[in-house]
Amino acid sequence: MSAPARHWIAVASAEHVALGRTLGIMQVCHGKAASLRRVAPGDRIIYYSPMIRFGCKDRLQAFTAIGTVCEGMPYQVEMTTGFKPWRREVRWSSSRDAPIRPLLDRLAFTHGDRNWGYRFRFGLFEITIEDAELIATAMMPDCGESEAQTREQLLAIGQSCPSGVTCR
Repeated sequence: MSAPARHWIAVASAEHVALGRTLGIMQVCHGKAASLRRVAPGDRIIYYSPMIRFGCKDRLQAFTAIGTVCEGMPYQVEMTTGFKPWRREVRWSSSRDAPIRPLLDRLAFTHGDRNWGYRFRFGLFEITIEDAELIATAMMPDCGESEAQTREQLLAIGQSCPSGVTCR
């Protein structure tokens, strides 16, 4: 008998999550293999995006993707010379972005914690099935109106990064 599915929060910018959804993959912790070896086929992955674009200060603070890890092991790809991140295949579900703020007092991993964002610095962490279900419900495409602009609307807004790079 196989082990019960586990539930995970992975962290990446919304832009990187969108690319992962298009490719049917997940990549965490700057492409390190160790984190991906913790997840198993059948596990649920929920991406949290603190920002829209990596390296920019365009805050999003929303759950941006939900899916199930596919069969197979992590594998390595060469993206650029010297950068060979590890990935896992994921079957992504239809979903909408769900802002975290309305859920903070209801999630076990953030409830009553003033420094709720600290946990996300680890890049990948396990959550309870109850928290996963609460987030999944908030991400269902037919749920009520969103309290935040959609990611597509935010991506259309050109914002400037501290380095002077335009975030488009």
